[in-house]
Amino acid sequence: MQAHLGDQLVIESPTTGGARRDGEIVGLHHQDGTPPYDVRWSDTDEVTLVFPGPDAHIRHLEHGPDPTHGPSQPHTTEAQAAPPAHPPTATPNPGDIGRRVAAERQRQRLSREETAHRARMSPEYLAYLEERPADPSVATLIRLADALGTTVGSLRGGGMDLPPGQGHALLHPRLRDLTPAECRTLLSTHGVGRIAVSASDGRPAVVPVNYEVVDEAIVFRTAPDSVPAAAVGKEVAFEVDHLDEARSQGWSLLAVGPASVVTDPDAMRALGRRAHTTPWAGGEREMWVSIRPTALTGRRITTADW
Repeated sequence: MQAHLGDQLVIESPTTGGARRDGEIVGLHHQDGTPPYDVRWSDTDEVTLVFPGPDAHIRHLEHGPDPTHGPSQPHTTEAQAAPPAHPPTATPNPGDIGRRVAAERQRQRLSREETAHRARMSPEYLAYLEERPADPSVATLIRLADALGTTVGSLRGGGMDLPPGQGHALLHPRLRDLTPAECRTLLSTHGVGRIAVSASDGRPAVVPVNYEVVDEAIVFRTAPDSVPAAAVGKEVAFEVDHLDEARSQGWSLLAVGPASVVTDPDAMRALGRRAHTTPWAGGEREMWVSIRPTALTGRRITTADW
């Protein structure tokens, strides 16, 4: 059995012959693609070390769906991989490592072909890394870092504990206003935002909270004696942003409106059922606060030709 990063490991059901469990191979421990593998399971999103048994087979990335569930075929290494027969057609959604690799390659004016040759991998595999969320092996990262004259730590985002936005500014940035509709799209359904309030001592405070968007209202859970709870009964500002460190791009939006506490028991139970996550801060946070935006504005920084 030989695999390539991005391939799918399928565990068959012994009774039906269908897929019992499947996951993406996100780490190789041998250069020839033989087991074991680090697999991110589709049902739990957890990554585990797997030694495939006789009920497992590989569904190769370039082959697409494998309706026959036949035995896996020998596969080439990263350096020898042939062009995919059926390239993925989904909109590229690169991960952080892919963005950093692409940004460093472009900064050095290197083509994918030249970078792949230096890193001893196929251009198609490099394209996969740059355009799809991927978790390449340490060996792959070492070769890429050597090819780009950087470090594995840099490609992995070694400055995670530093304030964001320390990268170089774009040579030709474009700053444009976002429409309210774009702002609502960027708010999405949930995430982490910052609420600006006046604390109990009268001083201004900005506090991050896990929020949800329900019926165009921004809602979050907190404790009655917390700083965010001071927003109740006042007009407040709520800010959300995103930075792409690799490309020195990003956006921010600001929602302004009155905040109120949710008191209806049925509404509180419904919010609890719809919540995507519990507050990261932990503790007893059963007070729901709702912000109804009366103004929604934002800006985005991109390259001039975006």
